[in-house]
Amino acid sequence: MRKIRKVAVLGAGTMGAAIAAHCANAGLEVELLDIAPGEGEDKDAVVKAGFERMKQARPPALMSQRVAERIRLGNFEEDFGRIADADWVVEAIVERLEPKRELMARVEKMAREDAIISSNTSGIPLRRIAEGRGEGFRRRFLGTHFFNPPRYLKLLELIPTGDTAPEVVRRMRDFGERVLGKGAVVAKDTPNFIGNRLGSFAGMQSVSYALENGYTIEEVDAITGPLIGHPKTATFRLNDTVGLDIAVGVAENLYEAVPEDESREEFKPHPKLKEMIRRNLLGNKTGAGFYKRVREDGRTVFYVLDLETFEHRPPENPEIPIADEARRQGDLASRLRFLVSKADEDRHARYVRDTLLPYLAYASRRVPEISDTLEDVDHAMEWGFGHEAGPFRTWDMLGVAETAELMRSMGLEVATWVEEMLETGGESFYRREDGRELVYNPLRKEYVPVREDPLVISLERLREEGRELARNDSASILDLGDGVLCLEFHSRGNSIDQGVIEMGFRALRELEREEVVGLVVGNEGRNFCVGANLVEIAQAVQNGGVEQVGESVDALHRLLMGFRFSEKPVVAAPRGQTLGGGLEICLHAARVVAAAESYMGLVEAGVGLIPAGGGTKELVRRTVSRALREAPNSPPLPFLQKAFETIATARVSGSALEARELGFLDEDDPVVMNADHLLYHAKDEVLDLADSYSPPEGGNDVYAAGVQARAALLMAVRSMQWGRYATEYDGVIAGHLARVMTGGNLSMPQWVPEEHILRLEKEAFLALLGNRKTHERIEAMLKTGKPLRN
Repeated sequence: MRKIRKVAVLGAGTMGAAIAAHCANAGLEVELLDIAPGEGEDKDAVVKAGFERMKQARPPALMSQRVAERIRLGNFEEDFGRIADADWVVEAIVERLEPKRELMARVEKMAREDAIISSNTSGIPLRRIAEGRGEGFRRRFLGTHFFNPPRYLKLLELIPTGDTAPEVVRRMRDFGERVLGKGAVVAKDTPNFIGNRLGSFAGMQSVSYALENGYTIEEVDAITGPLIGHPKTATFRLNDTVGLDIAVGVAENLYEAVPEDESREEFKPHPKLKEMIRRNLLGNKTGAGFYKRVREDGRTVFYVLDLETFEHRPPENPEIPIADEARRQGDLASRLRFLVSKADEDRHARYVRDTLLPYLAYASRRVPEISDTLEDVDHAMEWGFGHEAGPFRTWDMLGVAETAELMRSMGLEVATWVEEMLETGGESFYRREDGRELVYNPLRKEYVPVREDPLVISLERLREEGRELARNDSASILDLGDGVLCLEFHSRGNSIDQGVIEMGFRALRELEREEVVGLVVGNEGRNFCVGANLVEIAQAVQNGGVEQVGESVDALHRLLMGFRFSEKPVVAAPRGQTLGGGLEICLHAARVVAAAESYMGLVEAGVGLIPAGGGTKELVRRTVSRALREAPNSPPLPFLQKAFETIATARVSGSALEARELGFLDEDDPVVMNADHLLYHAKDEVLDLADSYSPPEGGNDVYAAGVQARAALLMAVRSMQWGRYATEYDGVIAGHLARVMTGGNLSMPQWVPEEHILRLEKEAFLALLGNRKTHERIEAMLKTGKPLRN
């Protein structure tokens, strides 16, 4: 089978168009086809409508609007023959069996003999869709169930039938993980597979328990979010996000599809949910559900549904002392053990116990029905629902034997294989042995190695192996092997503080060792780096230590210029939020290997400052200077304006592809779809560069456009102020920024060294730091997490 480069997506509804978008994000060529309408002259009207809806989706389905150019539209009547060129054909039409079977009959005749064929069905048995097809078709047919929205949710469930060739499953798992950036699990061809089977049980059971036992919406959401390792959407907000009609529909379909499930009654939606649907209180898509967004005194407030009157009321802040106590316990395992232990004496802890334990017990009873492996079940809930830990890892945290005993005392049935594991001496579902992680296999009744992805580098495992070379409270240096080191941040928010700078200089010294070939700056945090430590800066200013801040700026300049001109390559590996100083690190690296979901921006204007770690200098060097070198007679102002607006408006990219368009990434900087593979590819990039690496030469390589260009930039700012798009203080910040970007008080355009712009950056930064309005912006950001426009 050849490499998958071209995909045909059949069906341009919500899921089909979003799958097409994500394939295009990954660099694949995409054919998006749908039915031709019964009326009208435009045979592509249906597919065009779906395509346009996808382009307007929020959050965006496309990583860049330019990506849409990789998608070609067509209809089943005139363009079906195009699927003959596809390496993978994925069906995502209406959720009805007969239309799917009819379409598959056409696909069988048209698709290449080695093309993989799949269905994105979420509930129809795959074996029934493939009925009547030939053996060759059935061997390369399987389910590929994406979670919505496909760009953002990591889970991809692969569902082979009894006829699917094992090599097809292996190939799609590899493709899903390496090309599409997914976390792939293998599920059985059972109703709603793994994620929605367990998620629907947990969702309906937890809502019904709340409504039957007098818990308010706000109480439940306060204790079922990050406190217990779940996303901020918790329980009721999650239903608003998904759509109550969707959540109830899945549960009702499951009830009908699993007559032999001993717990099927838990899938029955509570009558109040049915009443909400009757009243069109479906959540975000109808403007009101369990919550309703209301503008009040110029701010957004979320009113809460009264489940007796079905009217929304102003929010209340329920007092939940046990939640505060639980947070003080530390990590997730400690918090959960504490809450379960307090369930008999506290009603909020009791809610957690009485909804969590039935879910864990139910998961055990569904194995091996829905999956042969505990790790795939865990990953399905972690990647599909954003849980910090899946059911079996959670059970391990609580202690398997004591939790099983507690379940039995509550009348909950524990799976027979769990009892057998305990009887034969197994104390946990996962354990470590000889440096490897093992997981219990209920079919083989023994512990087997956890499946390992060869493209994942675990810094924690390297630490366990004694490969951490240096460490302080904020950062570490680790040995990635093959002469490549890693500078890892682990400060709060991975922000840049004195500890990070100190360890950065240690990394530069390590690079001088002969056996070291290069450095990766990266970590496994959710965000690469959120910028400078604002608390540290605010405290220094309050204590009259502006001079101390100036010394820190000097140190950061020396560090980042050390990275830039290092004799050995420094490669940055950003992911998630890469803001302010975090982006400045990337801008000074020899190469950036970025996760596709990297949100990059120089956001200092939001706190009344300008970039002072070389970010201003780098954007001028990359955007203006590069253009003038390539075309010396070009007018610099258009390039300068683009860079100026990017910084002045604190633009943040919506992806790594947009970061490239903003000038934060170069064309040579690779983008990696799977963030788990980021360190591997960054290390590989260091090794590729190291063979013939030579640092940049430096010299007068920044084009300073002079005072006339500065005047033109400030005129644009004045126009924004007249139109009330910018405040008076925005103008002050912009004035400093324009002065730095144009080289200060230079009467004529000229080429200057990087250090010239760095000096101007520092002057402007410290001048703004001495302004009361900047202090107000910093305080507001620390207090609310949002920028203040004063």
